[in-house]
Amino acid sequence: MPFTIAIDGPAASGKGTIARAMARHFGFSHLDTGLLYRAVGALGGDPIVAARGLQPADLERDDLRSAEAGQAASRVAAIPEVRAALVDFQRRFARSEPGAVLDGRDIGTVICPEAEVKLYVTASDQVRAGRRALELGADVAQILTELRERDARDAARDVAPMRPADDAIMLDTSDLTIEQALTQAIAHAERVRA
Repeated sequence: MPFTIAIDGPAASGKGTIARAMARHFGFSHLDTGLLYRAVGALGGDPIVAARGLQPADLERDDLRSAEAGQAASRVAAIPEVRAALVDFQRRFARSEPGAVLDGRDIGTVICPEAEVKLYVTASDQVRAGRRALELGADVAQILTELRERDARDAARDVAPMRPADDAIMLDTSDLTIEQALTQAIAHAERVRA
């Protein structure tokens, strides 16, 4: 039976790093669901048409990790028809054998409420801004402003707002190394699988 790990949280919290490492550890497939929305935003034009026609190759674009793509993703993710077009794809992926790790903002609450493991990864605004600025070679103050705007938009949207699932394990990575955060996440998933 497939095993699904849902990892949610705000940008630059460490959820993607943890998700990729957990997928490698367990031999599962990994989907960064934010790339779906980033790709739709980056494709331009009518976002609903872009979402309905999204191809796997669209997730390979080099510009999907830019701050601009992140802002575009947040805007198109608030459109109910875009979200609906991408939900089925994500749910099918989540139940692939032998298991899957999905990271995003509404995996444990909307996409995979039945996931065996749900984590909500977070970190302080300052820590997240510092991480993203280092990654992008950008100004910390500017990134902090953008992160806060995006968090507010993602948490306030009517459809699938960003929030922890009621049964999610909270993992604050503000003061943890990658190894410490991963150790905690894997330990939790292994307890559930036992």
